[in-house]
Amino acid sequence: MRRREFIAFARGAAIAWPLAAHAQQAGRLPRVGVLVSASPPHPFADAFRRGLRTFGYAEGKNITLEFLYTDGRGDRAMVLAVELVRSGVDIIVAHFTPATRAAIGATRTIPIVMAPAGSPLVQGFIPSLARPGGNVTGLSAMDAEIGGKRVQLLRELMPSLVSIAVLAATPATDGGYGTAFVEDLLTAATKAGIRLAPVLVDGPDEFEKAFATMKNADAQAVIIQGLFDPYSAILLELATKHQMALMSGTREITAAGGLISISSNYPVLYERAAFFVDRILKGEKPADLPVEQPTKFQVVLNMKVAQLFGSTISPTLLAQIDEVIE
Repeated sequence: MRRREFIAFARGAAIAWPLAAHAQQAGRLPRVGVLVSASPPHPFADAFRRGLRTFGYAEGKNITLEFLYTDGRGDRAMVLAVELVRSGVDIIVAHFTPATRAAIGATRTIPIVMAPAGSPLVQGFIPSLARPGGNVTGLSAMDAEIGGKRVQLLRELMPSLVSIAVLAATPATDGGYGTAFVEDLLTAATKAGIRLAPVLVDGPDEFEKAFATMKNADAQAVIIQGLFDPYSAILLELATKHQMALMSGTREITAAGGLISISSNYPVLYERAAFFVDRILKGEKPADLPVEQPTKFQVVLNMKVAQLFGSTISPTLLAQIDEVIE
């Protein structure tokens, strides 16, 4: 595991009866409920299992995992979180912000591992990164904190850029993360002297109307919130139809026709969630386990799409790009 990709704050040890030992004394394996804010199959499951193996866990031998999928629905996340609490799991691993919010709403006692969550401080999930307190710890993806970098990359790729659209989720859909995502971009765009046209939607049924609104705002590029990644095909089709460059947080979308993507290394974050599960099972309290943040972000550029938009790739810009897809 590449610890250099994380900022880990000083961690205090907590004296507690290990959950694993408690579960075994009760005649059962420790049970970890995993709430995934997506539909199966999802890469989180395999990556998380890989992480557990590095700490010596084997499913069915010394740990039990129960995966539940929200299919991207916030209301379903709440129902499933309550189900996990009622079933008596020892830890809840919550993938992304909707699952984290649902888990916190369902329990204030069962340990919750964010794997990862977006803007946990802004969302009110924790009061501090160094000492999260309560029953929540884990990882922050920092996806809503890199608006400045997103705007800077688009501006360097498109020197004539004057207007950017943002497709984000309504608070009813994702609990408010989309609002934080937009606000960070609005601050960055304002500083850069670029107009921002945010459009908040509940789901894919509203994409057509959303892109028409963006086009009316003369948007030259659109930034997509990660919640909508599963609908990349229709998003790319609409971006092409309206002649907008598309920026996402997913390499796969860039490879399929997006202009550029930037994100933390999600497979590494998914694996790293196992570290927190291990520490909690061995007796440490979530309150004393500092939340970790990524320090490195992956930037992927689709050169063919860049050429279509007349982009000039300077040596300075190229140095910021981790992968160029030809």
